[in-house]
Amino acid sequence: MKHLILVIEDQEDNRRIMRDLLENAGYEIIEAVTGEDGVVAAETHRPDLILMDIQLPDFDGYEATRRIKANPDLQAIPIIAVTSYALSGDDVKALEAGCDAYVSKPFSPRALLAKIQEIIR
Repeated sequence: MKHLILVIEDQEDNRRIMRDLLENAGYEIIEAVTGEDGVVAAETHRPDLILMDIQLPDFDGYEATRRIKANPDLQAIPIIAVTSYALSGDDVKALEAGCDAYVSKPFSPRALLAKIQEIIR
């Protein structure tokens, strides 16, 4: 059975890169462009893992993460923040919001896949 990964990312180029990378690695992908759509997709599809951008058009990835983690049916889903927010302390903010890991953009495809495999085993 393929693992289902929800990619919450507003930039089409970034979604395409992640889609190609993850599908070639054997994962099934669903995508959301906004924080709200991401929360709804998490509730609807119950993915095995969420890749969360922080800078989203409606509310940010921190808020989307908090909303997902506040739902008892979803709180066990691991969330990896994948973001261009790479200032000192941004990783701490992501973890405090409920993310399980943090990867900064631009990311190494190999490192992202290794982090995903480490978390969903």
